[in-house]
Amino acid sequence: MTALTAPRSVSATGFERMLLAAAVGVDQFVAARLERRAASASPVPAQTAATDARSDALAMGSVGMLPR
Repeated sequence: MTALTAPRSVSATGFERMLLAAAVGVDQFVAARLERRAASASPVPAQTAATDARSDALAMGSVGMLPR
């Protein structure tokens, strides 16, 4: 990354400070969400169960046995 130097002191406007504060809030939200998702169990068992149920239903439907 390249840093540019200004010939004079430049202060941030109120709008720029507000944008920076919003960016910090979004970063904190995303970091917390990523930590929560990493700690939770993976959805693989639920997907496997749903896939098994679907394949069983397809097999039953292929021989003419439909669910009630």
